[in-house]
Amino acid sequence: MPLIAPPHPETWLKVTQAGLFCEPGGFFIDPLRAVDRAVISHGHSDHARPGHSAVLATPETLAIMTARLGEGRAGATQQALRYGEVIAINGVKLWLRPAGHVLGSAQIALEWQGSRVVVSGDYKRRADPSCAAFEVERCDVFITEATFALPVFRHPDAMGEIARLLRSAALFPERTHVIGCYSLGKCQRLIRMLRQAGYDSPIHLHGAHQGLCDVYEALGVALGPLLPATVARKDALKGAIVLAPPSAIADRWARRLAEPVVANASGWMGVRQRARQGGVELPLVISDHADWDELLETCAETGAGEVWVTHGREDALIHALGLQGIRGRALNLIGRGEEDEEAAA
Repeated sequence: MPLIAPPHPETWLKVTQAGLFCEPGGFFIDPLRAVDRAVISHGHSDHARPGHSAVLATPETLAIMTARLGEGRAGATQQALRYGEVIAINGVKLWLRPAGHVLGSAQIALEWQGSRVVVSGDYKRRADPSCAAFEVERCDVFITEATFALPVFRHPDAMGEIARLLRSAALFPERTHVIGCYSLGKCQRLIRMLRQAGYDSPIHLHGAHQGLCDVYEALGVALGPLLPATVARKDALKGAIVLAPPSAIADRWARRLAEPVVANASGWMGVRQRARQGGVELPLVISDHADWDELLETCAETGAGEVWVTHGREDALIHALGLQGIRGRALNLIGRGEEDEEAAA
């Protein structure tokens, strides 16, 4: 009997108005609107939206979604799946691998009739003491993000950027160092890296950051002493490190700070013009996404003969993959990457 080839993923994974749909499994991956069954890669709001009837994700992502969206809005029913556990949904095998993006972030691995696809979600390859490290999963088709998919984006060592921050704090002990950073993932990563670097003083937080820090602590990520910046006196903030949303630094809230040194932690800080436009005195190039070299390396390491590229700089990545003998294809998912790109990257 002739061998029957596994079905190509494009025959069973469909792009719809609601997002990426696994047809035989009957579920969506990171859907853009409320659906009956959703598998969620991580808790950022361009991937984790409210109102689904049933949600499957890591335990950490479910906790983060509940904290952000409220009880009952993060899935009427929830199913927690730990990394490496394998389940079957209508004949489709599904398991999760760490994505290294934020706490609980996962790549979603699917296998149907011998055809294997990995949906990366957002991911990074650098060390992050606040979440599990990325793990490569071999597959036939790899679906990757492309946030920093241009050769100009080659991120420096993150701990080196933390060392720059601490040198500046030592040089200007009368000034407050206020760092613009996103509340989910970036904030907690910065805190953990500061602790790794030996900074054991209290870190002050804008109120918008406190809730998710509490969630991380409850999930076992120790952050050390944290204090609210909102109620602190200006004198008490001299020499302190404050973490706040970038938008807060630009408004009246920042007037409480003592001669602030304005910093921003983002992969976009490698673009000098962005730093200047934002009034950033101390740009910290610390990204929660893979850079150009890491995107190419990851695609090669999966062994995928075909790579589908979602939000970001698709054209450059597809061209570079073609030079490596990997077929690339743009996967146009509307609404992906909309969660405050500047802050979350």
